Amino acid sequence: MKFGILQFFSWPGRRTELATVYQRGLERIQIMDQNGYDAVWLTEHHFNDYSVCPSIPVMGTYAAARTRNIRIGTGVCLAGFYHPLRLAEEIALLDTLSGGRVNWGAGRGFDLKEFKAFGVPIEESHARFRETVDIVLKAWTTDRLTYTGKYFSFDNVEVLPKPLQQPHPPVWAAASSPSAIEWAASAGHSILMDPHATHAELGHKWELYRDTLELHGYSIEGRQIPMARLLAIASTQEKAAEVARQGAKWLVDTYVPPEMYGAGDPVQRYVNEVVIHGTPEKVRDELARLHEEIHLDYIIGAPLSHESFLQFTDQVLPRMGE
Repeated sequence: MKFGILQFFSWPGRRTELATVYQRGLERIQIMDQNGYDAVWLTEHHFNDYSVCPSIPVMGTYAAARTRNIRIGTGVCLAGFYHPLRLAEEIALLDTLSGGRVNWGAGRGFDLKEFKAFGVPIEESHARFRETVDIVLKAWTTDRLTYTGKYFSFDNVEVLPKPLQQPHPPVWAAASSPSAIEWAASAGHSILMDPHATHAELGHKWELYRDTLELHGYSIEGRQIPMARLLAIASTQEKAAEVARQGAKWLVDTYVPPEMYGAGDPVQRYVNEVVIHGTPEKVRDELARLHEEIHLDYIIGAPLSHESFLQFTDQVLPRMGE
């Protein structure tokens, strides 16, 4: 099993200086660099204090300069909000400056505020996202790009730099809905799986992805399919459950739209079926179970407290596989 962290730069209640939020996040990334994590996956969000990181290339470059081992994952670049050639240039530059440590994850986004502010019609979001991903990959793998699409067309453009990793960095598409999973599989893309689905739902989505890959002549063998999971870890089960509950409440109140958590009490749904919570021993057991039941081979953990991150780093990760 591989381990990464989904790194938010959250500013809850704006109780401290924003510069402190960045400092603490970067300190956490340095801890990860020395403790066996595969990657930090940086989030991109706009116009919301849920995570004040509007530019993954900027944050990723700074993180890369302060680390040596860890890969720099984009979790995810909201591709449809970019000019595709600018996105291709910036990720390729980050790959070069980091010494070839980029994992490129791209997503469509779902926050209506972002679409409105950037002037991107939500009904165009799927097509724009897919076209942008297609252009970025072609920009990285052709000497000069000629392309005719619905939203962008280019004639004999030399896009520089090219990525250091050849033919390009590993690529994942964020996919949570069945239609997104089927599109990614039909195109042969690997996928990132979301932190808001229940464990059982992730298992079903993994099976849909595998089956659709095979339908289109691809195989899941050898692919890393990271699954993002919320984490709440404490010295007792009761403390961990409270961290899970408070974290779930904050998510529901500040970020997660209703269509992402279904019917019933959304906070209790997260606590019961989405957040991995408990003592370090219980969390290790739960990860082992999910490895067997839903093919959890790569977890991108999203800690709901700093203690959860430290407990995962010190007590869970080093003892997995014992």
